[in-house]
Amino acid sequence: MTKLDADTATSLYDVLAVNGFRRSHGWAYRPHCPGCVACVPVRVQVKRFVPSRNMRRVQRRNGHLRARWIAPEASEEQFTLFHRYVGARHGDGDMAGMSWDDYRAMIEDAPVRTGLVEWRDPGGALRAAMLVDRLQDGVSAVYSFFDPDDAPASPGTFMVLEGIAGCVQRELPYLYLGYWIQGSRKMAYKARFGPLEAFGASGWRAFDPT
Repeated sequence: MTKLDADTATSLYDVLAVNGFRRSHGWAYRPHCPGCVACVPVRVQVKRFVPSRNMRRVQRRNGHLRARWIAPEASEEQFTLFHRYVGARHGDGDMAGMSWDDYRAMIEDAPVRTGLVEWRDPGGALRAAMLVDRLQDGVSAVYSFFDPDDAPASPGTFMVLEGIAGCVQRELPYLYLGYWIQGSRKMAYKARFGPLEAFGASGWRAFDPT
């Protein structure tokens, strides 16, 4: 792990992210377990990405939502949605016990270029959100959550598609999706957003997780 000092955090984090690191609060980390290489950093080659027919359906089902990029400031509205999401989707994980202060730290304790993207319905209700970091060569999706009642519309897939579209619009080549782990049900969705690159001993290389 590497502490991101406020004076050098942005430039240091750009270098670390390109070398397979992820961020949590003010720390950049990369798993390093002796004899294990299960955690594979992956990123989407956004200019080569072509959405599948099912992904286009997901885009249409969520087309009524409007995105807004805001400063990394936690709100009670976000926390309520986050708590519902974690309880429904990851109730057995560490995040299920996060307090308001924990959530606020996750959103606001960031000495790098970061922000929140909120998606709201026509009535103004918050339906989904993603915490993202801005890098020199792309965007890193740190964490996302959505209203569990909307799960049939696949809002998680929709947010990744929106992230890809945002990178294309800004002429950024990569959307960083964090770690992929073979056999992990929670990580399996990342394989659908190829072509992917994975970081290993020889740097970033084309990666086919199938």
